[in-house]
Amino acid sequence: MLQTGTEQSRNILIVAGEASGDLHGSNLIKVAADCQPQLSFFGVGGKKMESAGCRILFPADELSVMGITEVVRQLPKIISRFRQLKKVLLSSDSPDLLILIDFPDFNLRLAKVAKAAGVPILYYISPKVWAWRSGRAKIIAERVDRLALIFPFELKIYEPLGVIAEYVGNPLLDEFAANQPQGFLRNQLGLKDEELVVGIFPGSRNSELQYILESLIETAVLLHQEKPELKFLVPVAPSLTQDLLVQKFSAAGLPVHIVMENIYEVAAACDVVLTVSGTVTLQLALTGTPMAILYKVAPLSYAIGRRLIKIEYAGLTNIIAGRGIVREFIQDDAKPTEMCREILRLLDDREYIEIMKCALAEVRQKLGEPGCSVRVSDIAAQMCSNNGIEKVI
Repeated sequence: MLQTGTEQSRNILIVAGEASGDLHGSNLIKVAADCQPQLSFFGVGGKKMESAGCRILFPADELSVMGITEVVRQLPKIISRFRQLKKVLLSSDSPDLLILIDFPDFNLRLAKVAKAAGVPILYYISPKVWAWRSGRAKIIAERVDRLALIFPFELKIYEPLGVIAEYVGNPLLDEFAANQPQGFLRNQLGLKDEELVVGIFPGSRNSELQYILESLIETAVLLHQEKPELKFLVPVAPSLTQDLLVQKFSAAGLPVHIVMENIYEVAAACDVVLTVSGTVTLQLALTGTPMAILYKVAPLSYAIGRRLIKIEYAGLTNIIAGRGIVREFIQDDAKPTEMCREILRLLDDREYIEIMKCALAEVRQKLGEPGCSVRVSDIAAQMCSNNGIEKVI
């Protein structure tokens, strides 16, 4: 009997190479468990995806490195893992669908293999072709079957290329709706409501720490010298080496709490945050927490990237706003004295703070409505069902 409904079990290979992809992948898997229980996930991700029910073939942090020189050092391991996934796609028991989450340098090569193997491909969270390597949009359109976009302006890029692309909303809205900060963290840590708290957000990549950690700590030391009453909160992503952070901040003699709480809870407990660029800047925007953005990589990586990147801003908050609503301190401009001055202004200048908070509220509005993960799980189920029919026929 031909099964065309959703009762038949479907296996999905999902590949997320970074912490943000692990987060969005986990939310998708959780929603699919409720809305599309016939879907079974396995692949590459982190602890969040594993906790959501994904069978992890190998951890994503084996692939997640930042900068060209760093990639070169990890290349043998990356090649080995790529070959492992290639065998999965070319096997007689190939998956019903491949879902790729961002991570383009690895995932686009994997898409080529899947295309040749006849495995349908859904690209969830398209590579940022609007930022750099715009020519890659054509390659994406050639190699994938459908695109689930998380920024509405991306539709204009893909519409002329003939690929099926749709705006599904931003996954952070789902995450934020499910993780509304309760405001318990200050009390839990013994911090009073009137105390000033500065967040130091080091990101999620160990490969970044060697370039940014000292700058973050030096800035915190300067801030503490200017305002000895300040307290500091440092969230630790599961992918980071917690012992290193504890050691470095303890050696600096700072009044710091290093925590592994919900990022929104940490953000809500802070008066202001000094953060690396990335997804975390949008998470901060959703809580309305004023911030300054730091971005540093290996000098060679930056020199090459500066020639390739076509946008004015590094932080997603500024990119979505379309203007510089948050100060960015990039590479050589990431001087602790300057970052200290900006954080102090965000603590003391009430007018400046309110202007930023209003701008962050506009960013939240531009992101749209929740429901992204539900929409993507529905697309995945549809693609699996169609592929199943083709296999039976």
